[in-house]
Amino acid sequence: MSQIPIHLTTPDNLPFEPWHPISRLEEETDPATPLAVTTMSSSQQDPQSPKGKATSPAPAAAPAPLTTEAQDAAGILPATHWTEQPLPEDDFDDGASSIGSFTSSTASLSSSIYQYREVQGRTYHAEMGTAEAWEPNDKRHVDAMELLHHAIMLQMDGKLYFSPLDGKKLDKVLDIATGSGLWAMDFADEFPNTEVIGTDVSPIQPTWVPANVKFELEDCNSEWTWPENTFDFVNLRMLVGIVDDWDALFRNAYRVAKPGAWVESYAPQSEFGCDDGTVKEGGAMDQWTKVFFEGGKRLGKTFRVYQEDLQRKCMEAAGFVDIQFKDIQVPVGVWHPDKKLAEIGLWWKLAVEADLEGYINYLWHSVLGWTPEEAKAFARHFKKDLNDPKIHGYFMARVAWGRKPE
Repeated sequence: MSQIPIHLTTPDNLPFEPWHPISRLEEETDPATPLAVTTMSSSQQDPQSPKGKATSPAPAAAPAPLTTEAQDAAGILPATHWTEQPLPEDDFDDGASSIGSFTSSTASLSSSIYQYREVQGRTYHAEMGTAEAWEPNDKRHVDAMELLHHAIMLQMDGKLYFSPLDGKKLDKVLDIATGSGLWAMDFADEFPNTEVIGTDVSPIQPTWVPANVKFELEDCNSEWTWPENTFDFVNLRMLVGIVDDWDALFRNAYRVAKPGAWVESYAPQSEFGCDDGTVKEGGAMDQWTKVFFEGGKRLGKTFRVYQEDLQRKCMEAAGFVDIQFKDIQVPVGVWHPDKKLAEIGLWWKLAVEADLEGYINYLWHSVLGWTPEEAKAFARHFKKDLNDPKIHGYFMARVAWGRKPE
């Protein structure tokens, strides 16, 4: 593992946030000179997919919360439904796991990327293009992301990918929306001779990383800044609710992939189902689904990727061939009689519980206009249902992979 030496200067009114490699940073920067984050013009970056060009929509104003009438029409119960019910005795605000915490006394960037937006006491990425991530970027949520990485690995039988990769032909790999960076680091450990680039809109990745990993500041909704035919593999994981245009996403991936390279996408549902009627209409899991679906409509970033078959459709439209996919049923909680599935369900439950407030904060505020106290009341009821072995909730996830023709 190597530490990339960079230096942090932050204004007096901003908290210290350790960070990390970013945006084409190849060597130590002068600490007196802030690092500029640059973008390229669209004329430099038009994806050359046979099916069309990717475009970047202009930033839109944040939508006002849904009216009471609109919430009623969507089947969303009012905040009083949760606040007036007796709250579960179990305290919701338990501490998140400290797995994978990384600190460093040296980090370095222009202070603007640390000017995080704050919503209801939680921080989110700085303003950048059309990005509007609904997940926080603070330490508690990063810890939850790392638990989620383990849960996904269990779900995929310990594999980082399903694509039929040839390790001898992996010179350069791209991980879009890398989050905490664990996927990129694990892949780099598996292929030490491969350069792995992880991108995100938040500089939250660790400083100590394998020597063949670097992280860059990029918004996947903007035109991608790499030349065409650059990467041997492109990983697109957990992008539900943050993509403006899934067709444009896969056109960008097509452009930067080398001929013969694979692109893979993992996307879970935001909808809880069951086979025995235990996820009931009006219950916390049912309401979770309804709010996320309405949130996607309001933000223009759908959460119905699985339901609308967007991975397969958009891969085909971009020009990929040999498209395959695997649908996986993921139980949530420890109710499943199969030991392996119960373990997967346990880790998903732990990942959600590690920062349940963080997962719902942005949408419950922007879509419903609820106060933190009202959202917290809902969260405690939701957590109670997660821990109820009589509720047999699950969601579906799809892994899809396709090849750029040679």
